[in-house]
Amino acid sequence: TRLALEEDRVINYLLAICNRAKCQILFLSSLLKMQLLQAIFFSFLVITIILNQIPISSCADNVHYLRCSSSFQCANLKNLSYPFWGFSRPQYCGHPAFKLQCTGEVAAVTIMSESYKVLEVSDSNHRLKVVRTEVLETNSTVENLKDSLDSGFGVEWDANNSLCDECQNSGGHCGYNVSSSEFSCYCRDGSFPSSCKSDKETPTNKQQTMLFIWSANIIIAILITSLHHTTSLPPHASLSSCHVSSFNCGAITNLSYPFTGGDRPSFCGPPQFHLNCQNGVVPELNISSVSYRVIGINSVARTLTLARLDLWNETCTHVYVNSTFDDPSFSYGLGNQNLTLFYECKPTSAFTKTPANLFHCESNGYKNNSYSLVGPFPLDPIIGVVECDEHVEVPIFVEQAERLIENRSLLEEVLMKGFNVNYTNIYDSECVECLGSGGYCGFDSDNNEPICICGDHLCPTPDKRSSKVGVVIGVTVGGVVVLVAILGCVYFVMQRRRKIAYKSQRSSELFMAPLSGDTFTSTTNTSQSVSSYQSSKSDIVQPRSYYFGVQVFTYDELEEATKNFDPSRELGEGGFGTVYKGELKDGRIVAVKRHYESNARRIAQFMNEVQILARLRHKNLVTLFGCTSKHSRELLLVYEFIPNGTLADHLQERSSKSNLLPWPIRLNIAVETAEALAYLHAQDVIHRDVKTNNILLDDKFRVKVADFGLSRDFPKDVTHVSTVPQGTPGYVDPEYYKCYQLTDKSDVYSFGVVLVELISSLQAVDINRHRNDVNLASMAVNKIQNQELHELVDPYLGFERDNAIRRMTTAVAELAFRCLQPEREIRPSMDEVLEILRGIKSDDLGARAETEVLEVRTDEVRLLKLVPSPFSPDSVVDKWVSGSSVSNSS
Repeated sequence: TRLALEEDRVINYLLAICNRAKCQILFLSSLLKMQLLQAIFFSFLVITIILNQIPISSCADNVHYLRCSSSFQCANLKNLSYPFWGFSRPQYCGHPAFKLQCTGEVAAVTIMSESYKVLEVSDSNHRLKVVRTEVLETNSTVENLKDSLDSGFGVEWDANNSLCDECQNSGGHCGYNVSSSEFSCYCRDGSFPSSCKSDKETPTNKQQTMLFIWSANIIIAILITSLHHTTSLPPHASLSSCHVSSFNCGAITNLSYPFTGGDRPSFCGPPQFHLNCQNGVVPELNISSVSYRVIGINSVARTLTLARLDLWNETCTHVYVNSTFDDPSFSYGLGNQNLTLFYECKPTSAFTKTPANLFHCESNGYKNNSYSLVGPFPLDPIIGVVECDEHVEVPIFVEQAERLIENRSLLEEVLMKGFNVNYTNIYDSECVECLGSGGYCGFDSDNNEPICICGDHLCPTPDKRSSKVGVVIGVTVGGVVVLVAILGCVYFVMQRRRKIAYKSQRSSELFMAPLSGDTFTSTTNTSQSVSSYQSSKSDIVQPRSYYFGVQVFTYDELEEATKNFDPSRELGEGGFGTVYKGELKDGRIVAVKRHYESNARRIAQFMNEVQILARLRHKNLVTLFGCTSKHSRELLLVYEFIPNGTLADHLQERSSKSNLLPWPIRLNIAVETAEALAYLHAQDVIHRDVKTNNILLDDKFRVKVADFGLSRDFPKDVTHVSTVPQGTPGYVDPEYYKCYQLTDKSDVYSFGVVLVELISSLQAVDINRHRNDVNLASMAVNKIQNQELHELVDPYLGFERDNAIRRMTTAVAELAFRCLQPEREIRPSMDEVLEILRGIKSDDLGARAETEVLEVRTDEVRLLKLVPSPFSPDSVVDKWVSGSSVSNSS
């Protein structure tokens, strides 16, 4: 199989070379063409005879062996070798995680996204002494502290140490194959998995290789002899069509390069700019398989005004594709706002009202409900009580979005106004050069490259204007040299890979240490990661890849573990994906999170969650077992399986388990959740999506906080992070929503909503409640301010009949009230929240009488009467919300 793949790659590469030779040969006479072809063909025969006599060796491997044989110096660190690389030492001579940045007298290494200065390197015991670069120049007045920081700390590394020792003992030099993510031992006669001791190649492999070379010669000869018959361009007589300076397409006039269409043939510009002018009114443009009507073109600003063709004079579509641009030639312009159209929606039993943004679409003879949502952060609470099968995201102008919010009946008109798109021609430099030489710009679609047209033929380059004899000699010699190098290296690389495959079969029992191209872990952490993934049912440790210290699974493994993602194994569904129960081959029961999409934003969230969970360890955080590669066909995360569902399931009676949550369990859940969040904040991480759906419960009702897709690092030396609001409606900090400033107090606000849910058993957003009570946070603040806490508390808890519970729930409500303050400076920190909850749990409130407690609350409420109730982006009924997290591109 590997041989076949190599053959395909060589043939495709040679085809590309031959295609690029077409234009050169077109300018030669028939006699000169024949002489050229004969010279090249006979050169192939000579090459084959020479290759047959050359001993097995690899030009690439010899270079690797020589380049990796000497040590190098980085700053004041001398005699450095594997696993380090950087400066003058190539990447293949070291492990990816051990790159050194050499600046002046400072040698730095990146560990877990942090930069450290390397003070010492000890090869004998594989240890580094490093120090954080940002503390080196500290102005601390405590000299002892500064001296301690400057002296650094020790880190032990493990980069296939045992394999490197074996390689060096056999006369080789240690390195790393980046393409296959494996350790490589570079020897004089090739590279091997562990050492230079390898068996000779069998005659069968050599015969196969020579057979391939002979076959390649025959194929190349056939391709070259047919070059003068193949071209993607039309007959020369029509090339002059590109000389027309401008053309009209429908109602748009004076169009020019890079656009084509109408009277301007498609070969006069790049294919992505071809306009369909057949309707004679409005030109059409296809981008990423979606057709658009071109309303306007500004060639000076290089902007387009586009409108979806399937949504022209129509609000319903069966093309459920978002208006996203995969083509680098197009990007969204300024002044746009997102519009999301939901189709095939079905109301739930909680649906009681008809919103203004409802419209109908027919499907299979039936009218289905559809809805329009404006903005990147949909706010209408109706989404919580409807289920929609399809949706489409379309940009619209900001001013049109404002009109639509005021009058939902304008949906069709707003869609026809279109949106702004920037366009860029990546072939501008070639076109400028062509115009400067007196030619006109065109494009060869078969070869996917720009061309320059002079009159009715392709413009010759200066080389082409030289004597034809010189062309023959130059092309012949150059072609022979290039093909000798290509065929020689292909031959030798194939020999080397066969040796590697043969050697791998004999050493399959070798354990492959955890690999990570992006991080650098200590021996202790690595050994823990490896041991946690070893099979409990097998004595053989299988080679595995690792990413940020967590195991990388294949898609097929997880597909098998979930029985092909059987719907009966679904554990839950969120804003980003579905979670399935699975069983790995080693017997572990796991939860597999399957992301809905694999676009750039989802990949970023996927990698963010892996990187954060890989470095965090806490008893109340869900454990990440592994993930698929970010290049996998689908993005999958593998967590420990938590059997008892989410806190939301129990509180909102989705299962018949609400009676299993008496007050002591609820209070303990609050304490453990606060412990997890306080730990995150201590590690400079903001969760950003704290909600009851992300609080999992095990069989003993212990908390596991989950879903870190929206989490952000939060450096200690900043007051806030400016970013587009993200999270779940009903839990989002109103100050974050209004000011786009994320802080650790944003998690505190969300946790305040969770506290209110714990004492009330009500949903964070519920459209069936009174208009003023749709948002639970606003409802709770009003109830507490008006001394109506008894109306908020779940009657099942025994608030009216048990004084101890009454005292504790009142204290928790007071804490929630503080967390829900509109100004973040007034809210407590998570450490303070945790301390108060622990005090409530241990009943440290003392034996104050119930009347005294209520008196204190009354005074505090009276003082806070002047503070406006928190603005909630979810308290307006004519705006929509989603029951799951909403993410933007930040």
